[in-house]
Parts: sequence; C-alpha cells; structure tokens
Amino acid sequence: MIEFPNHSRSYDRTRRAVRFWGHDSAIEASFFINENALKRIQPDIGYDESGFLRAFDSNRDLICAAAAKVYVRGSRGSYDLLADNF
Repeated sequence: MIEFPNHSRSYDRTRRAVRFWGHDSAIEASFFINENALKRIQPDIGYDESGFLRAFDSNRDLICAAAAKVYVRGSRGSYDLLADNF
C-alpha cells in the first residue's frame, strides 16, 4: 500500500508539474501532477509556481488519494496525474 508521509514537493518547470513522493515499504515512487490537473482541482489558483504549490498544499489529501489509485507496485518509477484523474 502506498503512503505519502513525506510532505516535500517541488515544482518542475520542465514538466510543468508539481512533483511529490510516495512510499510503499522500502520502494519510493515519484508522482507528478500537471498544471491542468491543478487548475481543474482549484480553478482560482495563480498560474505560477507559488500558485501551483499552494493549490497542491490545499488539496493534498485529494491528490494523494488519486495518486494511490494510479499506483501499481513495482510497475514504474514515476506516475503522472492528469486532469482526467480528478
């Protein structure tokens, strides 16, 4: 079962997404939620790095629940959350 105990997150300009991490026992997986998904979750966010990070922080539980649904143990090293996941 994937868990998200680490509250670290960062904005990745290249991917235009917020990156965060989940842990399944000793396995670490990277997750990316793109700007369009964050805009769908919180349409009134500022469309800059700080706005996307605030939207992520304000909706962490919803985002982590969606991440848990797309996670498949050992399947790959990173997972992308898109607007369709919300």
